Amino acid sequence: MIKTFRDLNVWRKSHDLVINVYKLTKNFPKEEKFGLVTQLRRSAVSMPTNIVEGFKRKSKADYAHFINIADSSLEETKYHLILARDLGYINDKDFDKLNNMCDEIGKMLYGFHKKLTT
Repeated sequence: MIKTFRDLNVWRKSHDLVINVYKLTKNFPKEEKFGLVTQLRRSAVSMPTNIVEGFKRKSKADYAHFINIADSSLEETKYHLILARDLGYINDKDFDKLNNMCDEIGKMLYGFHKKLTT
């Protein structure tokens, strides 16, 4: 039974992604502190944040809206990861790990949104 947002698998997975992003970006060049580090962390944090906000909405339509925003933030995060890899800030192994996490979360968000809107 789901009593709090912490009971949602999609929230747990997105929270894990955020933790991984924070750990990974600690090693980015200092000149990226207010650039890519901030952008990547912000987009990653936006996913579980919007899942939480939607959880407390009174209607399914409102909830679905916030799941959609979380999914949009996921896409933004995916791009930031591609950029970080292409700039040489993360290696292929770390990129693949985080990208796979993103893919799994994306499938979960899609299914969750579909459940709320049908």
